Amino acid sequence: MLKRIADLGFQRINLGYNNVFRLSRLSLGLVVPIENYAKSPVPAMTRHLARIQLAEGLGFSAIWLRDVPFNVPSFGDAGQMYDPFVYLGLLAGQTERIALGVASIVLPLRHPAHVAKAAASVDALSGGRLILGVASGDRPEEYPALNLPFAERGARFRASFDYIRRMGEVRPEFENAYGSPDGGMDMLPKPASGKLPLLITGGSQQDLEWIAQNGDGWMIYPRDTVVQAQIVREWRSRVEAVGRPAQPIMQPLYVDLAEDPETPPQPIHLGLRLGTQHLRTYLKSREKIGVNHVALNLRFNQMDIETTLKRLADDLLPDFSD
Repeated sequence: MLKRIADLGFQRINLGYNNVFRLSRLSLGLVVPIENYAKSPVPAMTRHLARIQLAEGLGFSAIWLRDVPFNVPSFGDAGQMYDPFVYLGLLAGQTERIALGVASIVLPLRHPAHVAKAAASVDALSGGRLILGVASGDRPEEYPALNLPFAERGARFRASFDYIRRMGEVRPEFENAYGSPDGGMDMLPKPASGKLPLLITGGSQQDLEWIAQNGDGWMIYPRDTVVQAQIVREWRSRVEAVGRPAQPIMQPLYVDLAEDPETPPQPIHLGLRLGTQHLRTYLKSREKIGVNHVALNLRFNQMDIETTLKRLADDLLPDFSD
């Protein structure tokens, strides 16, 4: 019997994407900065590089940066503060194996030629470890600061997405709202494997069919297991309906890890306070419904960060890594 399209496995794009996303398996990554900054929107970036290198050494599959151009009070989180592409350049040279993810670049706020150039540079310098999440943006205050219309971010997102895709071609020639390369010049470097993996965050002002047709995966927010399972089923159905092979799906999770591994789950902002035994149960439930990667965010974690990383690695990674 012929296998269904959804059963054929994920496409191979680059080293980072291939290592993080495996069909019917869940891997674990970490959101940067890897520190507790619950009482302030601005992190201290304490031991930030050493902690990323520790995460790599312990076997976490990916780290995830965010694109936060302005410290917007209503958002309440300045992310890692450093520009994601500048920071990725540093990390490409200071790590060896861990995937370098961005969740996500706000496409309407940047010219896609600059995004394509920076992303391909990081991918080439890191040996193909970049996973590029992209989004339309959810902070209205940033748009007037750049003299851009917030209401038009959906159309700008699509045009930017298409432009970045075309930059992987040799001397591309096309017309686009952002410009019209004429085929007489080329953008270098090219991505390490010829293509950038582009994961779409949330709706990004697009319908699910467009996301299924164009994305190399989908980043969604944490939800109740029953609701999340329904969303994953719908994603798989839409991807199959447009004739594409299976595409991965991932989510973040804020975690406050308790000292006692048997501590039951208690809700916190977009996540849980719990012990490792219950965190394993939660992650296994996500793996069972088809989530392929969970990016753990330790912003509200009260335990020592290095201790937490080692505890997570010892207690959980054997179940969620090859």
